[in-house]
Amino acid sequence: MITPSDVDTAERSMWRYRAALPELADAEPVSLGEGCTPLVARDWAGACPRFKLEWFSPSGSFKDRGASALVTALRAAGATAIVEDSSGNGGAAVATYGAAAGLAVTVFAPASTSPAKLVQARAAGAAIELVDGPREASEAAALAAVARGDAHDAGHNRQAVFLQGTKTLAYELWEDLGFRAPDAIVLPVGAGSSLLGCAFGFGELLEAGAIDRLPRLYAAQPLHCSPIDAAFAEPGADRPVLPTVAEGTAIRAPGRLTEILAAIRRSDGGTVAVTEDEIRDAHAELARTGLYAEPTSAVAAAGLTRLLARGEIRAEETTVVVLTGSGLKSPLAG
Repeated sequence: MITPSDVDTAERSMWRYRAALPELADAEPVSLGEGCTPLVARDWAGACPRFKLEWFSPSGSFKDRGASALVTALRAAGATAIVEDSSGNGGAAVATYGAAAGLAVTVFAPASTSPAKLVQARAAGAAIELVDGPREASEAAALAAVARGDAHDAGHNRQAVFLQGTKTLAYELWEDLGFRAPDAIVLPVGAGSSLLGCAFGFGELLEAGAIDRLPRLYAAQPLHCSPIDAAFAEPGADRPVLPTVAEGTAIRAPGRLTEILAAIRRSDGGTVAVTEDEIRDAHAELARTGLYAEPTSAVAAAGLTRLLARGEIRAEETTVVVLTGSGLKSPLAG
């Protein structure tokens, strides 16, 4: 249980909500000041949503919240070496926090990964292992290293403690809004760790009596890779998977699909899939309002436009759009 008085306002990181992290109560945090990100209002499609700028965290994405919790737990468990499989923000975040903790980090990534996407992890000192084959081959290689005893598993899509970090997004929005829940939250969703984190956090706040209702959670995906929207809106539909500019959401088979769908339904939320043109238009419009987000984040903004047009979100409601990563990480040509 957590109340406003339990927030450690002297702490300028997600660890201000340590009272809501009992699993990590005895661990020394591995923290770089993640969290405490801006929440700014902007006019958008006839509404005035708040945009949560998660790229202000140290490695430039919301995944720093999960990485801080995960690396904290692994170091406390005695890990000296960790492995992650990711070619994007997850790998960069784990490499960054592993470096801060003094751990040896290896990131397994598909051999087809653009070298530019691995620059940040390399800079943090991570060893990069390129693996031939599909994305799943990288995961298999990481798990094989764990099975050999080479390192502890820091796979952010497998470790539940990662979600203990991402749930601090819910607590932070609660505090940002004067200890209230928003009416709706729109998030770009691939593996679902941001949405599930919000579901866990707001669920705990509801159980504690700190809020009187859950915010509606909306998963936004590119139509080119939209397994969650398909499963929610068209069960049994066989949608083709195509390349998308929103690379961070391009996960064709989310491991936590059942949990994601349950969380959306429990909140009375929904899903939305947007075209590549809509993503590009939203990316440009965000930039023109001063918000330079990565294309993956623009999926959520494009999704809000559709949700407003469909009447699923009303202009007068308090709506939050989570912008998960910096546009500097993945520039999109105009």
